Order: sequence, then structure tokens, then C-alpha cells
Amino acid sequence: MSANERVSLTASTLKGIAHPLRVRLLGLLRSDGPSTATRLAQRVGQSSGVTSYHLRQLALHGFVEEDPERGSGRERWWRAAHRVTELRAESARQAPGDAEAYLRAIATTYADRVSAWLDGMAGLPREWDEGATLSDWSLRLTAAESAGFIRELEALVDRYRADRPDAAAPAGAERVIAQIQVLPFVAGTAGDEVSS
Repeated sequence: MSANERVSLTASTLKGIAHPLRVRLLGLLRSDGPSTATRLAQRVGQSSGVTSYHLRQLALHGFVEEDPERGSGRERWWRAAHRVTELRAESARQAPGDAEAYLRAIATTYADRVSAWLDGMAGLPREWDEGATLSDWSLRLTAAESAGFIRELEALVDRYRADRPDAAAPAGAERVIAQIQVLPFVAGTAGDEVSS
């Protein structure tokens, strides 16, 4: 993966993305390609002034950039600057409030995506009956095992990643979203009372 494909959040850049609408706008630019503030406004149910402001904030922090190959006159086209955003523990600890706001926005996006999928589930062709799941497993892992588990999951996802420039999608391929949450509920911390 080239340097411009992945961005690691810092305490400073977290401030630029720790907003639900910004997370959503960035996600749309990544999944659907370049767009304008007006087109994005229609997608998210906001005014173009609101989306334009949030796109400028995303640009200020390096998450989006103008697309010079598109647009004319006053029409500004935006594109995602990276394909992947990662939040490392060290940055989350430096800006815990912004990290929580960002992660809550991500969680909301995931929940909305599941809801949209459920809305269309009845119309899925039969060939996809075993190609989807909403599952959870309760595991007993050490911190090191959990980190290893995540690395193995990431390696598996990388084998199938649709946006790799070196991989052409096979015939019949459709967009499939894999959402992965590994949630340690450590005894004595908030949330440890959650049952599985």
C-alpha cells in the first residue's frame, strides 16, 4: 500500500474528522468517488453550505482534496485523499474526547449500514444466501491474543480487498462490506457488564 493510501490519525487530525457528518462525507467519497458539495448535500440531507463547510474542514486536515480533473467555474469537486483511515492507541490516548467522538461516528455509520442492508435483504438473489452474516462470537483472549487475532483478520481481508490496484474483480463480483469490531470488555472497566 502506498503512502497516500493510508492515513494514521494524530491528536491534531482527530479534531478534523471527529464529527459524524465528516465521517459520512469521507465515506461517501471513498465508496462512490469524487463529488461536489451540492451532490453530497442531497445524499446526506443537508444544505450545500453545510457540506461545503465540512468538506473544507476535511481538506484543512488532509482527508479530502479538490479534484482538478473535474469541475468548471464555481463547481468544486472533492475526492478522498486516502483509502484507509486508522486510529492508533497512542493518538486516541492523546485526544480521548476526539477519539471517542470519531469512534462513535464510525459506530453510527456501521449501524446505519447494517440497517440499510436489512432494508434490502429480502431482495438479495439466492446465490447470496450464504454470502452474508450478522454474527458475533464471545472469545476469551489475552491482550496479545486479541492483537494477533486482529492482525490475522486484517491479513484475511487484504486477500480479498476490492480496492487493491493489482486485483481485478472476478466476473459476478459485487461490493461486499466487512465490518469488524473486536471489543475487549476488561473486568473493572466501563462496559464489562455487557453480556454476550
